[in-house]
Amino acid sequence: MKRFLLWDYPRAGWQYDVMVVLILAFIFLTPRSIFRDQARASNIIRLPEENGANVFFVEPELVSPVPEAERGAKVESMLKSRFGKKETLVRLLPLFDAEQEVKGYFAYTRSQ
Repeated sequence: MKRFLLWDYPRAGWQYDVMVVLILAFIFLTPRSIFRDQARASNIIRLPEENGANVFFVEPELVSPVPEAERGAKVESMLKSRFGKKETLVRLLPLFDAEQEVKGYFAYTRSQ
C-alpha cells in the first residue's frame, strides 16, 4: 500500500500500467453526480438599462426550440417568473456571430 500511495513503481513496469489504467477508469467511469458539479451560470442575465428600458441577455437554448411567433411571450413569461416583476417585453433581438448563428437574444422590457 505504501508503494501505491508514493507511486514507487518504475515507469515501464506492469504495476505502473495498472495504476494508470485504474486512474483513467476512475476519471472516465465515475458519474458526474458523485462530484456534485456546481450549477451552471444563469441563463438570463440582466444588463445595464438602455434608454429607460431594462435589458436582459437570454441564452439561445432557452428560446430556440420555441416557434418564432411565440418567442416573445415565452421570454416575457420567463422574465416574470425569474425576476418577479411585471415586465412587458418591448423587443426581442437575436445576437448573431460572424457565421450568422444565433448566440443569444437581447430582451428589452419596461416595468409596469
